[in-house]
Amino acid sequence: MKFTKMQGAGNDYVYVNCFEEKFPADPAKLAISVSDRHKGIGSDGLILICPSENGHARMRMYNADGSESEMCGNGIRCVAKYVYDHGIAKEDVLSIETGNGVLSLELDVQNGIVDQVRVNMGPPILVSSEIPTTLPGDPPVNATLSVAGKELQVTCVSMGNPHCITFVDELNDEWVHGIGPQVETHKAFPNRVNAEFIQIVSPTEMIMRVWERGSGETQACGTGACASAVAGVLTGRTERKVLCHLPGGDLLLEWPDAGPVFMTGPAVEVFSGEWNN
Repeated sequence: MKFTKMQGAGNDYVYVNCFEEKFPADPAKLAISVSDRHKGIGSDGLILICPSENGHARMRMYNADGSESEMCGNGIRCVAKYVYDHGIAKEDVLSIETGNGVLSLELDVQNGIVDQVRVNMGPPILVSSEIPTTLPGDPPVNATLSVAGKELQVTCVSMGNPHCITFVDELNDEWVHGIGPQVETHKAFPNRVNAEFIQIVSPTEMIMRVWERGSGETQACGTGACASAVAGVLTGRTERKVLCHLPGGDLLLEWPDAGPVFMTGPAVEVFSGEWNN
């Protein structure tokens, strides 16, 4: 099986071109194998680039634990880069089908190669039952969540996948590695949840670390950054355009009104190879 390793703001995945390769018989098992950073290729998960009747391609995304996720903001930018750079569709605006519908992506092409991608991530989902969470409010804003003896004030948003955002005075490992796994599996989130921890720098700038559902801490999470930008507006902490600093790089988020969220960030091809296991 031929594969390509790609990363967006350090959020790295193994990509398989299913226009040319057979769809894996067991994609969940394959995701676990290739994601292993000691015995596999090493990644945050597996993304399959498939034919689509509704767009230029379809993205199927599997976390490092084999669970399938609806969306991946950093991953979809890399899908768009692959589709353009590898000649599947040579258009400056691409439509990519996901588990959260068909999204539109604007490509910044430099010398024939995609450098940055601006994604219309669609409107945030703000109804509790659709996020889903049992916390009160549509959406829950500064809701109390009891975790590990702490009373967290959280805001919940879905960008096609669920997010729980906690604003903190200072980011540290205890928040991400100590509290993050417990938020992910908290009974208030029937489908588990991505846990974002945000330190506000200014109304137009924030720092984020994330514990991703099914993958643990990652260098970046595009949907999580979008959800956090929405949460910043809903809680009055940020303006509608904000720069998000993540361990793997920066993302620019825009929520101009009550409509879609836009995310702009890099997409990088790292290397290609063959997986024979």
